[in-house]
Amino acid sequence: MVHSMTPKAGLLCMMAARLVGVPVRVHTFTGLVWPTATGLSRKVLMMTDKVTCLCATHVIPEGEGVKQDLQRCITKKPMEVLGYGNVRGVDLDYWKRNVVENKKAVFTFVFVGRIVRDKGVNEMVSAFVRLNEKYPDSRLLLVGPSEDTLDPVSPETRRLMDECATIESVGSQKDVRPFYEESDVLVFPSYREGFPNVVIEAGAMGLPCIVTDINGSREIIVDGENGLVIPPRDEASLYDAMEWMLEHPVECAKMAEAARPMVAGRYEQGFVRRCLKDYYKKILV
Repeated sequence: MVHSMTPKAGLLCMMAARLVGVPVRVHTFTGLVWPTATGLSRKVLMMTDKVTCLCATHVIPEGEGVKQDLQRCITKKPMEVLGYGNVRGVDLDYWKRNVVENKKAVFTFVFVGRIVRDKGVNEMVSAFVRLNEKYPDSRLLLVGPSEDTLDPVSPETRRLMDECATIESVGSQKDVRPFYEESDVLVFPSYREGFPNVVIEAGAMGLPCIVTDINGSREIIVDGENGLVIPPRDEASLYDAMEWMLEHPVECAKMAEAARPMVAGRYEQGFVRRCLKDYYKKILV
């Protein structure tokens, strides 16, 4: 058996494995780029995914949203989402919130990820700056690397990040848990995902999440139970969701309380690994 996962490696591995006659060829799609691409790029990306599926004997979509996109445009092969989705799972002993002494008395939103346009950072920063004018006791933590050459944020967003005293950019961090512990809500307004580990990790740390209605995110967050789901690329909806979290502390606390048990029941690392092991047993008969 050969099992590949990332797009470029998947295309090469599935073609090579088929050429040399490997009997079981598995590819996992963790995310799709072409749904948000346009023009020639979209056609090329779709074609490479079609070739990968053609050469594979088994296709695993990381989540139901990815499965639906593949069925709609790429392949008619039978596909199976393992467990509740996700390929890695979370170590609940590692992703565990500790009580922070002398926590700042401000309502803190946190974003973890690449600081790029595609993650919805333009809308998030603009919405927060307006929100902060109305609620001065709020702040936004940005945890992750900036990419100034590949999909950078707008010059206006960069200016707001530099000038707003309540936006704190800490760059890339080896351990993001302290920043989750300082925070009240994760904001993750991405345009596209496969199955975002950030949202699962934040949930394991007991944070409610504001996410966009995209693949993966909408499978992890149940609107009104462990967070809020809003349309992508919609600054007004994002502002309303962030303001709602600020103005409804009791409901926000209930979502926080529900977040970790929901993650534990679906994405605990041992369960995710058992799902893959059972799948291997089934296809290698």
